[in-house]
Amino acid sequence: MNISKYPLSKHIRNNSPIIYGCMGLGGDWNKIDITSEAIKQAHEALDTAIESGITLIDHADIYSRGKAEKVFGEVLKQRPGLRDQIAIQSKCGIRFADEKGPKRYDCSPEWILHSVDNILTRLHIEQLDLLMLHRPDPLIEPELVAEAFNELEAAGKVKNFGVSNMHQHHMAFLQSSMSQPIVVNQIELSLSHQPWLEECVTSGNSGHPAVNFGSGTIEHCRQNNIQIQAWGSLCQGLFSGRDVSTEAVHIQKTAELVAQLAAEYQTSKEAIVVNWLMSHPANIQPVIGTTNIERIKACAQASDIKVSREHLYALWVSARGRELP
Repeated sequence: MNISKYPLSKHIRNNSPIIYGCMGLGGDWNKIDITSEAIKQAHEALDTAIESGITLIDHADIYSRGKAEKVFGEVLKQRPGLRDQIAIQSKCGIRFADEKGPKRYDCSPEWILHSVDNILTRLHIEQLDLLMLHRPDPLIEPELVAEAFNELEAAGKVKNFGVSNMHQHHMAFLQSSMSQPIVVNQIELSLSHQPWLEECVTSGNSGHPAVNFGSGTIEHCRQNNIQIQAWGSLCQGLFSGRDVSTEAVHIQKTAELVAQLAAEYQTSKEAIVVNWLMSHPANIQPVIGTTNIERIKACAQASDIKVSREHLYALWVSARGRELP
């Protein structure tokens, strides 16, 4: 694997083509503390990911209400040698409803600094390889965010900075005040969630629905060396094993096509779905969030295949349910 293929790898020296997402770790999203079973599950998931060549680990402070990071931290506490084998990223900026207010986004410097300290404590580590702002905050003040980032970098608490769910104008506005480069944008991209492609091909074509995606975001990231990460990349199993008998006809046909291509390329259905993203010239890194050991292994097979241009288009057109304009 050419390390220069992934912009982020230049910063954290990690060339994992697939990212392991920890949203499913830690147990239910309740306030009950972590269990020994949850810790065991985290051990198994991490071991399988590393053995499969997946060494970039994705967290967020809200996952399982902090328990995902906490259970992962217990794994690292028990096996500190694992820290040198992986890179760890996390996100902050989403706050749940509490006595102070409703669910909200908070990219204030106070909340960013507070969140990072808690993330490091839960993970039992001293430094994050990457910190991302989880959602665009309409009340964001880039100059103050930049001050917080400078403080975190100077203290050695965070190596690199990125964003999640932001379009090109969000990124440019924030970057205008930052001394560090924005190295990542994690957004929802998948075979079943295609606005990022529809925005490209339906612009200026009458008779096509409006697309809810920031125009030019993919191109902005490519031009500015911002690594694109894809959450939701497995489509929640829609094309790789989930019962689709009650879904629309084009979804059923796409699931059949995925199965056919898996047989033709001698790989898993998960690999076909994930490779569809990885084949894009933006070198997208899919985030897989499954806790199923066999599915982690199945996804990792995506790095070993090269799907033809014709098959990539066949998957796209099938999943969109109509021919291209």
